[in-house]
Amino acid sequence: MPSPKSPSRTQNARQPSGQPRQPAPAPSDPPEVVDPVWLLKAIGLTLVAALVCGYLTLCLLFYQGQWQLVLHPSHSKPAPANIDGTAFQTIHFAVDETATPQLTGWLIPAQPAARYAAYTVLYLPSGDGSLADALPTLSSLHEMGINVFSFDYRGYGQSAPTRPNQQRMTEDAASAWKYLTVSRAVPPSRIVLFGSGVGCALAAGLAAEHPEAPAAILESPRPDIIQTVFADARTKYLPVRALFHEKFEIAGTVSILKTPKLFLLPEDSSDPAATTAEGERLASAAAAPKMISTLRRADFNSPLYRGQIARFLDQYLH
Repeated sequence: MPSPKSPSRTQNARQPSGQPRQPAPAPSDPPEVVDPVWLLKAIGLTLVAALVCGYLTLCLLFYQGQWQLVLHPSHSKPAPANIDGTAFQTIHFAVDETATPQLTGWLIPAQPAARYAAYTVLYLPSGDGSLADALPTLSSLHEMGINVFSFDYRGYGQSAPTRPNQQRMTEDAASAWKYLTVSRAVPPSRIVLFGSGVGCALAAGLAAEHPEAPAAILESPRPDIIQTVFADARTKYLPVRALFHEKFEIAGTVSILKTPKLFLLPEDSSDPAATTAEGERLASAAAAPKMISTLRRADFNSPLYRGQIARFLDQYLH
């Protein structure tokens, strides 16, 4: 009998004992090709998204730091030893929840027999420098024979070191009014409000809240602060009107304010938000009673300057 045919060596090699036969590999798929147009669109969208995010970041930075375009605080100048040879009191007031005074001011008393010794000027600084920079004006007012009280806003001078803004400065002005009327027991009818620069808006706001105040003096008011922001090249491509809120608006307040007002306007202001024309328009639109005085910047704190203030006070205080 013929013997069965034994498997070949090749078959034994390809089919080891106990292992299944391996299937033949399938033919590989062709590589996927990316459409160049789609790739360009994806890159373009990524760049647009990056630009939008960058622009929104700039808007956010402007919104948070816009106060620096309007307010310029300083802490460098020390308080003088005296003012016109008169000793003054350093006042710490506006205590917060930690029992820490937030505001520091000066109270410069008039001589008991002085011309306006029965009255106190609450001076609200301009928002530039510190209270020490207002020394010439404080000295002029004291020389007229009136009590003078002024202070540094928070973020200025010796007051609490924080970022100043319109809301905080409005609160600080209200704290100063409260200090005079409550802690010092000065009758509201004896407090003359005096604002300089952005302080004019704060003075007008206090006068509107406290109609018992007999008079308000507004020196170099800034009726259109946003023009200062527009003049800054860094804001050229930003939606300033939508983002800007440190406006210190004053026009609407003085247009209905019945408190007697003296407008002291500079003839030669270099500030685009405090030009003579802007100040005159503001004063012209203000409600009566009012007085308007236009002076050269060099005449501020001069006898002419003090004479204009004295004429106003004589008319409305006595």
